[in-house]
Amino acid sequence: MSTLVPTLFSGLVDDASLLPPSFISLPDAEAKHGEHRAAWFARLLGPLLVPASLIGGELPAREQPVALIGDVPVGALPAALEKLRAAGAVVFHIEAPVARRGEDPQPGLTALRALAGNDKDLDVYAEIPLSWGLLGALDTVAECRADGMRLAPKFRVGGLAAELFPTPVELAAVLCACRDRELPFRLAAGLRHAIRHTDPETGFTHHGFLNVLAASILATDGAEVAEVAEVLAATHPLPLVEPARMRREDSRPLFVGFGAANVVEPLTELVRLGLINGGQQ
Repeated sequence: MSTLVPTLFSGLVDDASLLPPSFISLPDAEAKHGEHRAAWFARLLGPLLVPASLIGGELPAREQPVALIGDVPVGALPAALEKLRAAGAVVFHIEAPVARRGEDPQPGLTALRALAGNDKDLDVYAEIPLSWGLLGALDTVAECRADGMRLAPKFRVGGLAAELFPTPVELAAVLCACRDRELPFRLAAGLRHAIRHTDPETGFTHHGFLNVLAASILATDGAEVAEVAEVLAATHPLPLVEPARMRREDSRPLFVGFGAANVVEPLTELVRLGLINGGQQ
């Protein structure tokens, strides 16, 4: 197997083929994930994302790399985690929402804090709404990390309504807030394509995952919100490709990764942009 995926993109794309609105079965998802892990681009992949609600009947295969997605109450997650581990799956991390938009995220963070505190070797991502209470929630996450817990934030940057898509300035402020608190983060929703674009069917403008990566690099280098927002707003590849190419052998700053229903889609775009060489030695 080749190692043609640069370090900057290592583990960037989780396999979200089991998440809604997918109707694929767990065995089929595992089979396809196994094919991807045997392919030349395996280094691009994160784990298979498994909703906690699926655990009970069939379980992932032994040594299957997975992440547990909390679509059940937080109190039910320890039992689901134990079932995964008992089946021999390799659990990379947990992702779970702490509040709905407009709700106070602190009670949900308290519940996840207990989970992270009981298992300090496990990465736990708290999905925090981009709304009221966000900065206080990030302060709480930073306090948990200072206490040795591997808790970090996750944000949704898209959805079924226009207000669920943060503006470049709003997202830039979040990136800089994470930078200031030394918080790695994950993203979800609407990141199918590398470059910022408008969906012709919905009219919603989606963030590009390469925009986010380039913006994270810039934020880590000390840029202010306005500069980071400019990169997030870019719709031309040039200002995004060059920073990525220059840092291709460096570890990825801040932006841990995102899920894609079809991991080949982001791979294909990175190949077309010349950031991954398409399996050619």
